[in-house]
Amino acid sequence: MLHFTANLTMLFTELPFPQRFAAARSAGFNTVEYLFPYENEAPFLADLLTANHLKQVLFNLPAGDWSKGDRGIAADPDRVQEFRTGVERALAYARILGVSQLNCLAGKIRPDISLEAQWQTLRENLQFAADALAGQGVKLLVEFINRYDIPGFLLHRTEQTLRLLDEVDRANVFLQYDLYHAQREEGELTATLRTHLDRIAHIQIADNPGRHQPGTGEINFPFLFDQLEKWDYQGYIGLEYVPTPDTLSSFAWLTSYGVQD
Repeated sequence: MLHFTANLTMLFTELPFPQRFAAARSAGFNTVEYLFPYENEAPFLADLLTANHLKQVLFNLPAGDWSKGDRGIAADPDRVQEFRTGVERALAYARILGVSQLNCLAGKIRPDISLEAQWQTLRENLQFAADALAGQGVKLLVEFINRYDIPGFLLHRTEQTLRLLDEVDRANVFLQYDLYHAQREEGELTATLRTHLDRIAHIQIADNPGRHQPGTGEINFPFLFDQLEKWDYQGYIGLEYVPTPDTLSSFAWLTSYGVQD
């Protein structure tokens, strides 16, 4: 049985963020994820999880100023201390929220700095983060993003990201594989999953085009889900899509698969 988790950044957006926890539970979910927790105090979020009998499975390391266009700072040589302070902040939240994996966004390429310098910064920052997370028993995930949605994003393909992880060379570092980003950037979803499943710790989904729920686009999700079950994938599958026409209606596709924690 596959384990689906509600992404509270993308789903139930008609509700204030704190109310989305209860909405997810009411819809049948036992687990949640969302992009960032930092606008709220960790004990407040922990109380929401407890009150709604939910487990949180993921959030991102601090990624700079999202409102000003930052999409990660891990590769920026001028923001190394900011990144590393953010790692410690994320770990403090993870400790209180009981989260065992954190995702890192590399960020967009800076044209005024050599790619070599940015790659080196990213590698060293990931090594720092992996070592810090390992002390708390937490996995570090690294995600690539398609360049149509975020032009200039440094990590944009599977093989490129896995090469980086090889250079980082830490046992607790894995790939976060988003089927939507992968479909837009490179395709080959089934072959990639089959080949690299042992290095994938978390999957996220949305259909293409539109980034809506499964069944609204070109990706053959029933086939992919059947393959993941065949391969005994034990990680979570995050519903990181824009629901249409609304969140509850968008869950119709889940009928065939159930919702498990």
